[in-house]
Amino acid sequence: METENNQLFKVFKRAVIQRFNLRHDQADEEQVINSITRNSDFVGANLWTLIFAILIASIGLNMNSTAVVIGAMLISPLMGPIMGVGLGMGTDDFGLVKKGIRNLLTATIIGIITSAIYFWITPLDEAKSELLARTTPTLWDVLIAFFGGLAGVVAATRNEKSNAIPGVAIATALMPPLCTAGYGLATANYYYFLGALYLYCINSIFICISTFLIIRLMKFKRRSFEEHVQGRKVSRYILLTIFITILPSIYLTYKIVNKSLFESRAKQFVEEQFQFDNTLVVSKNFRYDNNPSKINVLLIGKRLPETTIDSIRRNLKTYALGNAELLVRQGLNSKQEIDMEQIRASILNDVFRHDSLKVQSVNQTNKLHAIPDLTEELKALLPGFRSYSASRVVENYTDKSTDTLTLVVISTNKPVKALQRTQLNTWLIERTKSDTIKLIFE
Repeated sequence: METENNQLFKVFKRAVIQRFNLRHDQADEEQVINSITRNSDFVGANLWTLIFAILIASIGLNMNSTAVVIGAMLISPLMGPIMGVGLGMGTDDFGLVKKGIRNLLTATIIGIITSAIYFWITPLDEAKSELLARTTPTLWDVLIAFFGGLAGVVAATRNEKSNAIPGVAIATALMPPLCTAGYGLATANYYYFLGALYLYCINSIFICISTFLIIRLMKFKRRSFEEHVQGRKVSRYILLTIFITILPSIYLTYKIVNKSLFESRAKQFVEEQFQFDNTLVVSKNFRYDNNPSKINVLLIGKRLPETTIDSIRRNLKTYALGNAELLVRQGLNSKQEIDMEQIRASILNDVFRHDSLKVQSVNQTNKLHAIPDLTEELKALLPGFRSYSASRVVENYTDKSTDTLTLVVISTNKPVKALQRTQLNTWLIERTKSDTIKLIFE
């Protein structure tokens, strides 16, 4: 019986090894090394391809076009020198490591300068979402770069090339942060410059490390030396390069994890603690710092008393945010401090988050309650708002039935679109605690 179990285990082990064997369909080792080494060079066509890809990516970020940015990433040759460094470390080829680092630095400098020139010339200098997304790296960027690099080097060592390498180029996103660094340089915004360069370094470092690991796992032949002393010297340089690469990455990852955890907890804290019927959170932002971290919340609607806010502050420890500082702003008291477009979007988004059943379940007695002052909120929602009037009225029908509803008449300087009328109607039902709203525009 024991012999039979051993045989079954060996069959299972053999099947697993065969299934996950990286040597299946592996290309010739020399062919792989020559291909990666050739792509590490940045002269002639590769250099011009890089410049064109940088310009395309810069235009895509400038126009906030995801499709254009993806197109630039597909033609980018930046993966070459990064994989070259990883291959050199994996095969103890210090010459290839130096060549890859030199070409990567050259490509990085040329890329930043090209992008900076574009953003210096273009009249559209507003930082939009596609660009801003590359200024603050997270833990997920580290994981994407690492696993993307693993997929990329596995694909590069196959006989038949798949679509994995273009996919890796998109996933690891080397081009956008490089262009964002150029934008930061052109606009003298060094926060953007350093944040984007930080993301670019993370991507490059972890692609390089993943390449090194796969090359070692596949047992590529290491470089031999005529003199043992020279071999040991090169090995020390390679180990030093690995150490210098990994050490900052560990520190950066630690910082990213802490920041991600803080933002996740802060978001949960705001969502759960600021649940009020007549007060909405229209803006929230989190600043991770050791001196101390800050949670900023902007409210609109009925003002919360200080006692309520103090009670909310005491709950920070429950969310492991005991060292954070909660700053709450209420009302619309300064156009310089408040983004009116953000307020308008936040209020409308809040409308869609409410379940329609909540509107139907409003108590009939709420019809008799006083209508709150909606002036400031309507000013935020309607750019051309002039005035409004609201009252509870009784509507009589031909069948002698009646219905109590809220009549709202709004005067504006600009026409209001049908979609916005529907959104306003829904918001007014919730805000005034009415079953029915009759909305009239003048």
